[in-house]
This record gives sequence, structure tokens and C-alpha cells, in this order.
Amino acid sequence: MTDILILTHVDYCPPGHLAAVLEAHQLDYTVVRSDLGELDGYDLDRPHAVAVMGGPMSVNDDLPWIGAEVAALQHIIQRDIPLIGHCLGGQMIARALGAPVHRMPYTEVGWQPLVRRDKASPNPWLTHLPSEFPVYQWHSDTFGLPAGAEWLLSSPWCPNQAFAWGDKVLALQGHPEMTEALVTDWLRDWAHLLDETQASQQGLRQMLVDLPARVAALNRVAEGFYRHWLQLAFGDLRQPACPAA
Repeated sequence: MTDILILTHVDYCPPGHLAAVLEAHQLDYTVVRSDLGELDGYDLDRPHAVAVMGGPMSVNDDLPWIGAEVAALQHIIQRDIPLIGHCLGGQMIARALGAPVHRMPYTEVGWQPLVRRDKASPNPWLTHLPSEFPVYQWHSDTFGLPAGAEWLLSSPWCPNQAFAWGDKVLALQGHPEMTEALVTDWLRDWAHLLDETQASQQGLRQMLVDLPARVAALNRVAEGFYRHWLQLAFGDLRQPACPAA
């Protein structure tokens, strides 16, 4: 009954807080590594909800599994299944819906303020959110808005931070799934990629200030997205104890 598919693309971009939310609800889920060919042969008519996580590659890279994942997402969208994408996952959804994905002239990194763009007619994906709030970012590509999409969020460095398509698809450019461990691991392993001379990037020390409180607030942002995604798939769920980050 609770078949949930999570597509991942590299070991250091796992489901993160999404997994904690699903486990708190006692919902079973399957994690598939698209980049390792694990999507091949998977029954795409089985899942009732699908999430797509991040990764360091570009949708525009010449990798054979990218086309296979885009085709799989098109099948999921045609089935009208609740679908949520994070960073690369959001870009994959945009490509599946026929929108362009392109390189930005800079990399957006750190705790960036997002602004809601749905003020005239509030969107159900955002009902838990204030008009402005921070989300962790680390990306150099960004998506265009597909035909028929609703523009939901923007940041100072990336206008297209999120869109909804229909009532069951949400594409996010940021990383609401981050945990304290993921933030510290990324900054330990990938600090050499940071360039603090870019105004679009926070410094390493700045990103770690008040990290537990920042991640706790980010968890609440993520939980609102995931709650709506799960309600679309399974109806109202019993409110679990707050999952650990």
C-alpha cells in the first residue's frame, strides 16, 4: 500500500531528512541509484509517490542513465503520481516536462533566503511557509519553468527556485532534505570547491554558524513539503513524533 520510490544519483546525496520523515510515519520506501542502472527493470506502475534527490552531475551531461530517468519521470507524471524533486531532481523534472536546464554564471551555495511568489493565490505546497525563509543551496545549474507551471519561489541568485506543475508535482532547486551530518560532511569533503570571492556563496564558517537551529528550521520547511506530498498519495496520515534530524 505504501510503495514509495526515491531516486538517488550518488552516495553523498541520500534522502536525508526525507528518510527520517518516512520512518517516523512507518512508511516503507525503496531507494534506487539511477546512476548505477538500478532503475532498469523497475516497475514504474508500482509506486504511489516518487521523490528525486540531488547529485553533482548536470541534466545536460552525456550520461546514458539521464535519458532513462527523464523517461521514467515522464511515465510517473503521466500516471498523475505525487512527485517531488530536490536540486538535480528538480532539474530532472523540469527536463521531463520539456523545460530547459542551463548553467548559471556562478554557483549558489549556503543558506539563501527564498521568497514566495504565490501571494495572489496561495499554493497548497507552501501553506506552512512564511513569505521569506532560508533553504540550503549548492548548485550551478538551474531550470526554466515548464509550460503550465506555477512559479513558487525565488532567491537573490536564482529566480526559479521552485515550481508546481498540476496539483501533484513539485520541483525544488534547493536542498530542504539536509541534516546536520550532511551539511558538515559536504563542507568537509567539498570545501575546496568553494569560492568565497563569489557573492553568491557563503563562507564555510558562516554556513556552520547556529547549524543545529538552522537545520531544525529547515527540517520544518521540508516536513511541510513532505506532508503535502504524502497526503496527495495516501490521504491524511497520523501525525508522528517529530523525527530526529
